[in-house]
Amino acid sequence: MADKDTPRQKAKTEASREDRLKAALKANLGRRKAQAKARTVQSDGNEESEG
Repeated sequence: MADKDTPRQKAKTEASREDRLKAALKANLGRRKAQAKARTVQSDGNEESEG
């Protein structure tokens, strides 16, 4: 019985999991935005040198 979570512990665990997921999503979105920006800058640079 010692290994069973109480409702309070379970809520805390779920909340910390949600916090980790939110942080991971935010980091992922930041990386994607940075990649998209880098691609835009790179493609803009290529057009200028060709034109």
